[in-house]
Amino acid sequence: MNPDITNAPPRVCLVAITKHGVAQAATLARQLPQASLCVTAKFTDATQGLSNPVQAYEGAFKDQIGSLFQAFDQIVFFVSLGAVVRLIASHLKSKDEDPGVLVVDDAGQFVIPVLSGHVGGANAMAETVAALLGATAVLTTASDVGKTIPVDILGRELGWRVEAPKINITRVSAAVVNEEPVALVQEAGSPHWWTRPTPLPPNIHRHTRLEDVDLARYRAVLWITHRPVDDALWQTLNERLVVYRPPQPVGTSTTTTEAAA
Repeated sequence: MNPDITNAPPRVCLVAITKHGVAQAATLARQLPQASLCVTAKFTDATQGLSNPVQAYEGAFKDQIGSLFQAFDQIVFFVSLGAVVRLIASHLKSKDEDPGVLVVDDAGQFVIPVLSGHVGGANAMAETVAALLGATAVLTTASDVGKTIPVDILGRELGWRVEAPKINITRVSAAVVNEEPVALVQEAGSPHWWTRPTPLPPNIHRHTRLEDVDLARYRAVLWITHRPVDDALWQTLNERLVVYRPPQPVGTSTTTTEAAA
């Protein structure tokens, strides 16, 4: 249920099971009019006057989790972190399928992404919720803490597609966060993909053509291109290559120039 790279807004649900939690969820809902609420039926009075869709449940809360995972891209729990972990455990599939899951503490001071921080968008959602609540987003993913490139979602907001085996994404992500030398080769797409206020980390070395890169010098290569990637290059770089495909400009076609190993 992860959001894709289209312009469709994520489907968000605010979930609460206590009187105080429902009141907090209602406060946030007023600032997120497109979000739905899922709250225990006995505390729905706190949601009166909201324009948001409200689902009032009765019975065991654990019975709601499956349908929430199916229906929403982002689920914000006003429930304790430990309880949320236990509730969602049996519903987890993969980071490519699971929704973003966040927890807001009972005092409304911290917003914690629990699941699908990058691909599912929970990290970005945590920062949004924290800003609305005047809280602090607690990000634990290495690329966010280290203010470096998130390999698995680089350029997603620009419509870029990632092209690489999962093991490559894992290995290259490790090289990035461990500050090993990484070549970033951009031959296509918007140059405005680095949006952090801090500079690009010094272990990331920019290039404009793959042919100019001494591949032996780098532990990983991020290649932003429209060019085809031949089997020889994948084999040469083994698990060190991740390719990004920006949208093709209107009226153009992919070049037939072969990638040089």
